[in-house]
Amino acid sequence: MKCLFLFALIICSACQTKQDTISPVKQSITESVYASGLIVSENQYQVFATVSGIVDEVFADEGVTVEIGSPIISIINDAQRLISDNAKLSANFNAYNVNRGKLEEAKSFVDLAKSQMENDAIMLERQERLWAQNIGSKVVLEQKELTVKKSKNTYESAKEKLEEVERQLEYLSRQAKNNLLISNKNTSDYLVRSKVKGKVYQINISKGEIVTPQISIAIIGDDKKYLLEMQIDEYDIVDIQVGMPVLVVLNSYRDSVFNAVVSKINPMMNLKSKTFTIEAEFASPPTTLYPNISFEANVVIKTKKEALLIPRNYLLNDSIVVNKFGKRFIVKTGLKDYQMVEIISGIDENEELILPE
Repeated sequence: MKCLFLFALIICSACQTKQDTISPVKQSITESVYASGLIVSENQYQVFATVSGIVDEVFADEGVTVEIGSPIISIINDAQRLISDNAKLSANFNAYNVNRGKLEEAKSFVDLAKSQMENDAIMLERQERLWAQNIGSKVVLEQKELTVKKSKNTYESAKEKLEEVERQLEYLSRQAKNNLLISNKNTSDYLVRSKVKGKVYQINISKGEIVTPQISIAIIGDDKKYLLEMQIDEYDIVDIQVGMPVLVVLNSYRDSVFNAVVSKINPMMNLKSKTFTIEAEFASPPTTLYPNISFEANVVIKTKKEALLIPRNYLLNDSIVVNKFGKRFIVKTGLKDYQMVEIISGIDENEELILPE
């Protein structure tokens, strides 16, 4: 009875040993980095207003195609309307052409002062000739001299006044024009337009609602090209390079695997998630796509054919394997995937291995 039990135990042990024994195999292996993310349209962005007010009109509906500059919403603000009206009034009031009368008046004073000065100079010259002939009095001559000096001062003052009027009119006119331009620019901010050519994917606000620069109005993006935006762990980002192939499984196309290529690596890490954002472009995209479709992907780091492989669970501490006799070997490993690991040196394909304890 004991011998029968011992024989059965030996058979079971032999069966177990045989079941756990494997030999390295040669086949292809691909090392990849797992990533997940969302589909985004190219040039996709959230639309914000730069001013506050009440939505007066919504011009775009979800799903419509818009051009660059197409109106999305208009905003009304009574205070801004009054400011705009005042700017127009000021521009009209201070227009250079409208105030040419002031300039002509100043020029008339200059002409009059010049004529008076020239006339006084002639009268002085006559008085000087008379005085040279001992005709007249010294007092009259001195009065004529004073009159000439006064008329010269008046003439110079009139010219300075003319220059002052010209500078003032030019200044007020240009200032009013600039204020009107600023007002028109501010007024244009109350009509929010699309910055890209594409599709309106989402409208977040309705007529009559209050809008501020902190409220997202809409989401707009390219409706012809979509990108794969995914998150890569900080431990894996150093292995990623632009141009690497990506295998993608979309949640909307779970039975298909799509090929893509890494097109951009954002160099700034997200401190909260400890991840980097990378973008990839489809080699051949599916016929229908929408923003925010989720997906899972593998960025292919390296691929090797005819690699010597063993299951990863047969590897102890990433460097040790055990043969069927219990002997341990230190091995050098290469590429790894989720199940297999490449053995570069330490054993060959004839070695029989068991699971390490």
